[in-house]
This record gives sequence, C-alpha cells and structure tokens, in this order.
Amino acid sequence: MTTAAAPAAPSPTTSARPRVASPLRVAGAIAQMAALAVVGPALFTVLITLLATGIGLIPIFGIGLLLVLAGVYVLYAMSWLEHARVEGLYDFGLALPLPRRSGRPGFGGFLRTVWQQFIDGATWRGIASLAVSTILGFVVLALISGFASGVVLAFAPLFASTDEISLFGTGLSIPVGWGVAAGIVQVLIGAAGLVGLGILHGILARAILVPSQEAQLAEAARASSAQRDGAVRAADVERTRIERDLHDGVQPRLVSVGMTLGLAQQKIESDPDAAKELISEAHTSTKAAITELRQLARGIHASVLDDRGLDAALSALVARSHVPVQVDVRLDGRCSRTAEAAVYFAIAEALTNAAKHARAGSARVVVRLRDGNTLWARVEDDGIGGATIVPGGGLDGIMNRVLAAGGQARLDSPAGGPTSLEVSVPCAS
Repeated sequence: MTTAAAPAAPSPTTSARPRVASPLRVAGAIAQMAALAVVGPALFTVLITLLATGIGLIPIFGIGLLLVLAGVYVLYAMSWLEHARVEGLYDFGLALPLPRRSGRPGFGGFLRTVWQQFIDGATWRGIASLAVSTILGFVVLALISGFASGVVLAFAPLFASTDEISLFGTGLSIPVGWGVAAGIVQVLIGAAGLVGLGILHGILARAILVPSQEAQLAEAARASSAQRDGAVRAADVERTRIERDLHDGVQPRLVSVGMTLGLAQQKIESDPDAAKELISEAHTSTKAAITELRQLARGIHASVLDDRGLDAALSALVARSHVPVQVDVRLDGRCSRTAEAAVYFAIAEALTNAAKHARAGSARVVVRLRDGNTLWARVEDDGIGGATIVPGGGLDGIMNRVLAAGGQARLDSPAGGPTSLEVSVPCAS
C-alpha cells in the first residue's frame, strides 16, 4: 500500500487570545472537570492496563503486540477527544491531531507507523492536559461538596434538633447560632475555589496544548518552505509532462503533416488525384493535432473551471472519461482558483490512472466543502491497485501541486485494489 501526504498550512496566529475567564467558559470548565473526575480514572486505567499487559506479553508469541497496538490508538483517541473538548470550550484554534503514517510499505512500515504514533508530541500533550484536568476534577468535586454543605449549614438553624452542628469535613461542631455565618463563609470559599479552578483550567490547557508564538512562527515558516518546494516541484513535473506530450505526440504529427503536404505539392501537377488524397490525409492529421493540442491545453488549464466552477468542470471531465464515474459534488460556493485547480487536476489524474493503469470498471468521485473552509475530495476505483508515486510522474505532480496549495493528499492503493485518493485543500489557498 502506498500512502503519501502533504501537510496543511497552519492557521495564522492571531494577536487576540480567547478569554478563558468568561462566565460561560468557567462554568463549562467546572462541569467538564467534574465529569472527568468520574470518567478520567477509568480511561487511564484502561490505557495503562493495555500498554503494561501488552508489553509484558510481547515475548509470548507476540500476543502482546495486539494489546500494545490497541493501547497506542486508545492513547491517540483520548488525546483527540481532549483536543476537541478544549477547542470546543475555549476556541483556541487548535488543530485536531491526525493519525501518523510512516509512508513505508509492509510490516516494517506498519511498525514504524505505530511507533511514530506512540511518540507523537501532540498526542502526549493531549494526554497531559487530560491528566491535569482529571486531577483538578477531584478538587472540583470536593469544592462542590463543600459548597453544598455550606448551603445546608446556612439553613441549619431552621431544622437543627440539637444545640450544635458539625462543620463539613472537619469533625468539629459549632453552636447552631453560628451556622448561618459559617455556612455563608463555606459557600463563598467553595464558589471562589470553583471559579479559580475554572480559570486555572483554561490557563493550563492553553499552556499545554497551544504552541508558543515562536513555535507557531517556526511551523509557519516550515510550511511556507514546503509549499514553495512543492510549487517548484509541481511546475517542474508539469513542464516535463508538457515537453514529453509535445515531443511524443503533437510534434511528430505536425512533422508528418509537413511531409505529406510536401509530397502533395510535388504531385499536384503530375498526379492531381494522388495530391488530393495527400492533402485530405494532411487535413485529417491537422485536425488530430488540434485535438491533441486542445487536450494538452486542458491539462494545463481548464477554462470551464474559471467560468462555471468545480462542479461543471468535473461534469465535463467525467463525460470524457473512459471509465463509468459516479459523481457526488455538494458545494455551497466557490473556493479560490488555486484550491479548485489543485482538486480538479488531482481528480483528473486519478481518473486517468484508473482507466490507463488500474483497468478499473467503475469509479466514484465525492467532493465536499468541510467546515466552510476546506475543499475535500475523494476518488475511488475498483481497479487492480498497486499505484505508486514515481518521481516526475503524474501522481508526483499532483502531490506537489496539493502541497503548494497548502493542502494534504493521501493515496491508498494496495495490490489487488481498490485505489483511493483523498485530497484536502484550504478553500482560501
């Protein structure tokens, strides 16, 4: 199986940070920490049990590998949920962690993928945030209990049957008459503690999960460099393809037209009928050359893409396909020319490969606009699979074109099929 990916460009850093001390966010943090105090210990117990048991059983016929694999991806799932929870609560602009892939085939590549997933920094930051939130959740439950006890204590004089009442968690008793004052103090301490923990949770979550400004700038510079390299590589691959198509297709045909017309010129007086046949042959070859040039130009730029959008361009592309294609395009609006072109040519290359190399009987194209700002497409065929990315080949050009647009692409093509190509490009790239 071949897998290739191009990293998406990071979101730009904004100078204004979301407030973690707003009432709704503090209340949400308190509620979530209380829930994590109940659920968190069970999650960590499952995780530690899977990893510890799996590592211990690895020498026994490798049975532990399955448990370790399950533990690694439970680790990833917990981190993903923690990122999603914090992002939903505070809107920091966090990117949800993606599964790591080594890009190497075979069992060795699989083991490398698992190891890269295990050591992924984003995954462990999510686990650290979850652990901190769970620990804070125990304190939250204690403060909630103290707050509720304070409310009861404040009203104790109304229903107390003795002259003394107990203070929550101390084992001490006070006169009933002091119950109102003690209860109010306990309620205030509990409320202040809960609010403080709610604010502290936001501060710690931002410190653990949100990269520093220096790290964001370094990542932006790295992504920009990768995009530039991808653009240069994509342009080089496209230039090579155009040169090859001109040299192998159009150029010989035009040379043949010139030679045919030369023969016709020589015979136009001595053998007019033969000259007419040669001119007719040259005319046919000229029309074929024009068709090839039109197809070549379409491979460089699809004018219908600019005029009518991606949906219409894909409809025209599918109409020319030698493989029956089912198209499902659902777009609410237009994206940038760069984004639409990257997705269009990725789909075109995938359908070309399905017809020329995969011997596919059918294909399916799905295009969506996700989260309002990501153009996503998936192409599947039922061919024989085995597609690989060859330097200078069509798939190499597509991967670099997607990378240059700030997107990411993934090719899965196991031997025997099926083949799928998935592309995601920022709509405003």
